[in-house]
Parts: sequence; structure tokens; C-alpha cells
Amino acid sequence: MNEDQWPWVLSKVGKKILRPGGRELTTQLLEGLHITSNDHVVEFAPGMGFTAMQVLKKHPKSYTGIEINEEAGKNLQEIIRGENKRIIVGNASHADIESSSGDKVFGEAMLTMHADSRKSVIIHEAHRILKGGGLYGIHELCLVPDDMDPKDKVAIQKDLAKHTQVNTRPLTQSEWVALIEKEGFRIRNLWTRPMLLLEPSRIIRDEGIFNTLTTVYNVIRRPKARKKILEMRKLFQSHRNEIKAIAVVAEKI
Repeated sequence: MNEDQWPWVLSKVGKKILRPGGRELTTQLLEGLHITSNDHVVEFAPGMGFTAMQVLKKHPKSYTGIEINEEAGKNLQEIIRGENKRIIVGNASHADIESSSGDKVFGEAMLTMHADSRKSVIIHEAHRILKGGGLYGIHELCLVPDDMDPKDKVAIQKDLAKHTQVNTRPLTQSEWVALIEKEGFRIRNLWTRPMLLLEPSRIIRDEGIFNTLTTVYNVIRRPKARKKILEMRKLFQSHRNEIKAIAVVAEKI
């Protein structure tokens, strides 16, 4: 991962929750997935491992995380150990997992960072891994309104990609739904929340007082990171009326 990419910058200053809808929307997504002790669970791009730890509290029959970033993957391998728990350093678009073996598959803040054709490949892989009736969950960025002018959509995507150093390509709600349904899923639940990732009130709710203070201290000590984070916050604020967070739970037909 390029060190100028925004998820990397935020993780390096100590921010643990990097999901667009924050802790609240991640919690709602997990509730919608209804993970139990009978489930084989697969997570695409676990990143810092926050959601993985929430899943493991539910004691699933097995947990597999697929993380493309080698450093993040090695860090996760140190903290996620034990019987039927594993981290694979690899690509979610062609996971080394048996077909029709998973009960729940989910990924957060990762499809947005791919071209639409690549999004479809990853969703198709989730469909391949899941058993019939299994559930697939996503937590991503979403553009509003649903009938956004295509020119405005392209302009926002270019603006995001330029400033975040990631190929950030969020879709509208109806586009996310269509993309998921096209790969053989039926939508069961859908939620949206404001995208307030870098707003102080959200940071405190997500990280808690202690980790917020630690993160602020690290930002103050690192001028390059501080400049980048302030640029990202300004970017998100400038598009606060066009960007929100979305979570979807869908069932494999």
C-alpha cells in the first residue's frame, strides 16, 4: 500500500476504525449477518482487525480473513490465532477457499476502492464461496442523490481519487443494489449513515477518549500526516451532501 493512501495514513497515526459509517454501521452490519457459533465466516480485507475481533466474540465455527496488504496481513496473523482461525495474505478476487463452504462473507471499505468491473469480480467470488442461502455483507461509500448527474458522479470520483491516492469509486444506492443482485444475491437489509469519518464527534464515538487523544498526539507529532489528514477532512466536508456510508446484507439465491 502506498504510504500516501488515506487508509495507510490514518492507521499509522493510530486510528483503528477506518470504516465510512464508523463503529455504529459496522455493528448494524454484523447484527444483520446474524453470525452464530455454527457459521464459517470469511472476511475480505480485515485491515486493522477491528471487525474481525467483534466477529470472534461470537465464536464462529471458523474465521478466515483475506488481506491483500502484506504488512497488515502479518500483523493480523499475530493477533488472530487458534483453531479454525486464519489470515490469508492474498487477493479477495480469487481466494483460496473451497466453493460453497461459507455461511457468511463480508467486506468493509474495500469495494469502493476498485473499478466497477473489479467490484463485480469480488462480489462474484463472495457468491462462489457462500453456501446457498448464505449471507454477504458490505459497508462502503455511497453517492447521493440516487439520480445524480453522471458528470457530477465522475467529477466526485476523480476528486476523491486525486486526494486520497486510492482509486476511490463510490456508487449510488441503486447502483450498489444492482451490482450485488446481478451476481446472484437477494437484498435482505440496507442501511445508510452520514460519512463523518474525520469529524471529532465520530472519532470519539468510534475510538474512545484514550485512543482519540493518542491519535491526536500522533497527528501533532507528524506534520506530513497532519497535512494529509486535514486535506482529507476538507475533501470529505466539501462533499458531505454527496457522500454517505452504506451497508447491505444480501442472501445467495
